[in-house]
Amino acid sequence: MNASASQPSAAHATTLLLWARGIRSFGDGFVAVLLPVHLIRLGFDALEVGILSTTTLLGSAFLTLGVGLLGHRLDRKRLFFAASCLMVGTGVGFASLETLWPLLIVALVGTLNPTSGDVSVFLPLEHATLSEMASDKNRTAVFARYSLTGALAAAVGSLAAAAPEMAGAWWGVSMDAAIRAMFGLYGAIGLVTFFIYWRLPVAGYAAAHPPAEPLGPSRKIVYRLAGLFSLDAFAGGFCVQSLLALWLFDRFGLSLTAAGMFFFWSGVLTAFSYMGAVWIARRIGLINTMVWSHIPANVLLMLAAVAPNLEMVLACLLVRSALSQMDVPTRTSYVMAVVTPPERPAAASITAVPRSLASALSPALGGMMLSTTPFGWPLIACGALKIVYDLILLASFRHHKPPEERADAMKT
Repeated sequence: MNASASQPSAAHATTLLLWARGIRSFGDGFVAVLLPVHLIRLGFDALEVGILSTTTLLGSAFLTLGVGLLGHRLDRKRLFFAASCLMVGTGVGFASLETLWPLLIVALVGTLNPTSGDVSVFLPLEHATLSEMASDKNRTAVFARYSLTGALAAAVGSLAAAAPEMAGAWWGVSMDAAIRAMFGLYGAIGLVTFFIYWRLPVAGYAAAHPPAEPLGPSRKIVYRLAGLFSLDAFAGGFCVQSLLALWLFDRFGLSLTAAGMFFFWSGVLTAFSYMGAVWIARRIGLINTMVWSHIPANVLLMLAAVAPNLEMVLACLLVRSALSQMDVPTRTSYVMAVVTPPERPAAASITAVPRSLASALSPALGGMMLSTTPFGWPLIACGALKIVYDLILLASFRHHKPPEERADAMKT
C-alpha cells in the first residue's frame, strides 16, 4: 500500500470533528440555561453569576493563548485529550461544589461555556484541523456545516435543560439533585469526546501539510482582526446566554421549561442561518455577509430590550437568532483564508484569545446592571457596540478579499 493510499481520509476526520462538536455543544446548550438557575439556588446573586461567567471566559482565553503560543510544538491529539479531561473535571466540579471560590477555580481552569456559541479551547484546535482538509472553494461550506452541527446540538441541549423540572414532576426528584446530575452528564460528555478524538487521524493527515508555525507574514492582518473581534466579543459578553436567561427569568418570570423551548428554537434558527451564510457569501463576499447580517440583528436586540411584553421580546430575539450568527462560519473562513497554511493554528488561537479575554470582561458588568434594574441595559450595550464593530470591520477589510473572491473577480 502506498503512502497516499494509507493516509487517513479527510472526510473521516471531518466527520469525527463534527460528532465531537455536536456532542460538546449539546452539553453547552443545557449548561448555559441551567448555570444561572443552579447558582441562584446555591444562594448567589446576579453579580456573582456574572463574575462566574467572566471567570469561565477568562479561563478559556488563557488556555487558548497557551495553544496559540505552544500549539505548534505540541501534538494536536494530546491537546484534544487534555481539553476533554478538563471537560470531565468541570462537570464533576460544578456537580459537587457549592461555595464561590472553589467554583471560581473550576470555572477558571475548566471548559464551562455560558454563551450560545463555542468559546472553549477546543475551537482553535478544530478550526486548524478542518482548514487543513478543505479547499478554498469549499472552506466556508465546511465551517458552515461545523457551525450548523454545533448550533443544532446546542438547541437540543437547551431543550434538555427542562429535564430537572420534568424529573421533579414525574419522579419526585429534587431540583438540586437533578441539576447536579445534569452537570455530571456534562462531565460524561467530556469522556465521550475523549474517545472520539482518540480515533481522529490528525497526525497522519497533517503529515501531508506544511508543519504549523508561529505567525509570520500574516501577523499584521491577524492582529488587526483580533482587535476588531475583541470589540465584538466584549459586546457579546453583555448578553451571554446565561445572562439572557437570567434576564428573562427575572423580568418576565419565564419558567425553566419555557426558557429551554425558547433557546431550542433560537438555536434551530441560528443553525440554519449558517447554511444561508454560505449561499450569501458566494454572492456578496465574506465581509459583506458578516456586516449586513449583523447590523439588523443588533437593532433587533436593542428593540427586545424596550419591548413592552414577553411575546414581542421573544419575537425580536428569535428573528435576531436567524441573522446574528451568520458571521460565525464566514469569520472563521475569512481568517483561515487570509493567512498562510502553516500559520493557521496560530491565527485561530490568536484571534480567539482576545475575543475570549474581551468577552470575559462584560458578563460581570452585565450582571451588575441586572442586579440594579430588570431593564435590559445589557442588551442595549451589546447591540450598540456590535454595530460599531460592524462598521469598522466593513471600512477596514472590504477591499481585502480571500483567494476565492479574488479569483472570481479576475474571471469577471
